[in-house]
Amino acid sequence: MTVVRDAWLLATGTLTAVRVPPPARVDRSVAGLAMVLAPFAALPLGAAAVLVVLVADLVGLPPLATAYVVLVTLALGTRAFHWDGLADTADGLTASYSPERSLEVMRTGPVGPAGVVAVVLVAGLQAAGLTAVLRHEHAWWAVGLLVCASRACLAVACVRGVPAARPDGLGAPHVGAVPVLGAAASLVVATVAVALAGHGLGSVWPMLAGMVVVLAVVVALLLRCVRRLGGITGDVLGAAVEVSFAVLALAAATV
Repeated sequence: MTVVRDAWLLATGTLTAVRVPPPARVDRSVAGLAMVLAPFAALPLGAAAVLVVLVADLVGLPPLATAYVVLVTLALGTRAFHWDGLADTADGLTASYSPERSLEVMRTGPVGPAGVVAVVLVAGLQAAGLTAVLRHEHAWWAVGLLVCASRACLAVACVRGVPAARPDGLGAPHVGAVPVLGAAASLVVATVAVALAGHGLGSVWPMLAGMVVVLAVVVALLLRCVRRLGGITGDVLGAAVEVSFAVLALAAATV
């Protein structure tokens, strides 16, 4: 139970802005379990998104404006942590053919053109998808479920066999620390969540297809980073989260 508690504290403290006590220890087993628990650790973020949708509906806020308020709330709820990872990953992958130079850009460089474009495009896709979803009667809880389900990509990205690009950094203890069964369990939880969201919106199948696309996109991102950088970093994990949420939002928009 101590390992589970430490993993929960690590996941919540790392993936959200919720203030929690520090875990008693952080090792590979705790870090791996924290990634498996990521969809559950994101429950405060999902609840915040639900609250935003309900209040916006109460005051008559248009769907597009509501979608952007949801995104602002999620950014504040994560300290914009994942957006920073997306920007750094885009900059690193386009910086140079030298892995060392790319990693240096990801670690210390200011946000460059590629990072700006990546953030604008992915945020735009998220907002576009959410705008369509918010026109449904049960959008409030569907959005909350999608927020939590998108975090299942972290267990996939940290599954055993995926190398770390460098031995230090916030993501280093997590990368390659998730057993295959743990990653599978996290995906099952996420699939159930998106199926429930799809049921509320009117059709389950587009959401299940969305989960398949999420898996394909995350795997493609991992392969690209491993070939280009020699492995992945914490920035890549953040990029995976934002891209996954964009895919799920777009899948929900087709319902």
